[in-house]
Amino acid sequence: MKKITLLFACITSFVKLAMAQSFSNTEVSFKSPDNKITYGGTLSVPTGNKKYPALIFISGTGKQDRDGLMAGHKVFLEIATELAKNGYAVLRLDDRGVGKTSGTYEAATTADFANDALLAVQYLKTNKQVNTKKIGFIGHSEGGAIMSIAAPQSKDVRYLISLSGLAMNGYDALMSQNQKIVAESQLPDYDKARSNDINTLMFNVALKYADSTNMEEKLNETYKAWKAKDDIYFKTLNVQFDHFRFPVYSFVNYAIGPWYRYFIKYDAQKTMSKIKVPVLAINGDKDNYVIGEPNLQNWKNYIAAGGNKNVETHLLKNVNHLLMPCEKCTQAETQTSKNSVSPEVLKIIITWLNKTIK
Repeated sequence: MKKITLLFACITSFVKLAMAQSFSNTEVSFKSPDNKITYGGTLSVPTGNKKYPALIFISGTGKQDRDGLMAGHKVFLEIATELAKNGYAVLRLDDRGVGKTSGTYEAATTADFANDALLAVQYLKTNKQVNTKKIGFIGHSEGGAIMSIAAPQSKDVRYLISLSGLAMNGYDALMSQNQKIVAESQLPDYDKARSNDINTLMFNVALKYADSTNMEEKLNETYKAWKAKDDIYFKTLNVQFDHFRFPVYSFVNYAIGPWYRYFIKYDAQKTMSKIKVPVLAINGDKDNYVIGEPNLQNWKNYIAAGGNKNVETHLLKNVNHLLMPCEKCTQAETQTSKNSVSPEVLKIIITWLNKTIK
């Protein structure tokens, strides 16, 4: 019986290997129309004499390389490899200021990244192995918002895949993310309340003065007023040492930058109602950055508001922001985890593409 089971396993493995398509990786580059930015990346194309559907990876917040290296895991490389094995071309780019891509990441906004994605579409259209009628975006985290901005601007973008993708207003996303992090922290309850209090005040002021030249001044004034009241409040707790610290200096410097000013005003519903192409959205229920359930609801509802109901969503259990299976699902666990992207994620993507695009 053991021999039969082993033989069956070997046959199954051989069949899967035979079905997997070989592919090649090519180093590519192209420039922005004004020649100020050179984009570098890798184009993976299945081996064969035909034109293939193609996907462009769009990364989330923070400078990332083409492999999507996050917490020691090459997330984009893993997914791109599986896509290429299944007959799809994939373009992965270094972010601005990373690897072979020039430019200054810190000077760019979500809208600028959307323009980068659209330039990648134009580049793919010059490749003879790409089916130009089947080009789509696959965006992770903030990449969900980026591709939502970009897709309605180009008739060449025919489908979208959201991986832990953002589908909330910028302000709401910042609030929910911070509240989630605070709730799951080891802080005592009184410090959790203080965290939520100052975060809410600072986010509200940042939103109100996002287009103002005196945003920095208003944020510092807000913190100073809060700190005076908070000092009085802390004395009533009869706690010997105050370990709570709000990083006001780093927050203010970050908030007055171009990315934050744009992002906190981002209107997801207005933007996503313009999406007219098929969408697949996958989120994990243990994601502390892009909260799964409300974002998936928005992927459906906001797009449907514009008349497009061709949206498929999946909320996966015990899967984190990097789409990896997890147990404690903490950031520390992610950094030491030996897990790869959940096989369920890969299966859902390939199945959806095969029935929707191929």
